[in-house]
Amino acid sequence: MISESAMSSTRAITAIKTLIFTLSVPGSVTVLVPYLMLSSGHELYSWQIGPLRFLGILPLILGAAFYLKCAWDFTFTGGGTPAPIDPPRIFVAKGLYRIARNPMYVGITLILTGESIVFESATLLAYAAILWLGFHLFVIYYEEPTLKKKFGKTYDDYFRAVPRWIPKGLP
Repeated sequence: MISESAMSSTRAITAIKTLIFTLSVPGSVTVLVPYLMLSSGHELYSWQIGPLRFLGILPLILGAAFYLKCAWDFTFTGGGTPAPIDPPRIFVAKGLYRIARNPMYVGITLILTGESIVFESATLLAYAAILWLGFHLFVIYYEEPTLKKKFGKTYDDYFRAVPRWIPKGLP
């Protein structure tokens, strides 16, 4: 049996790995790349929406909350990280994963959509759309087959019951 001290140490290490991954990958995707795109001065198209642009703060904050909640659940329920090379060891079907199979990717897309509104940048919106397409293809061709292989019937039942992107009851 694993001691409480060893379990606590393992959780701490997993949390540190999750933090490193979050800063390096989602941090780059949602902060560094948009910063480089906006500061390059090569905006393909922008729109002027004035004070309404601050409405973009809502999806930005909501997306960050989605990501952080999912990362927390992966770390402390699943015993793994959001990184595909160190995924949860225990199947996670709680929190936002009860209503959609990919809320972490939805969170990242919401952050970028919010940023595109705040910064009045159609280029960032296009980036968000292209990134979402990449997420979609990654989910279909890598994640879903990998999860089916790893978790078997548990994932098959979950796959049939929970929608990929949009929770049941929403448009």
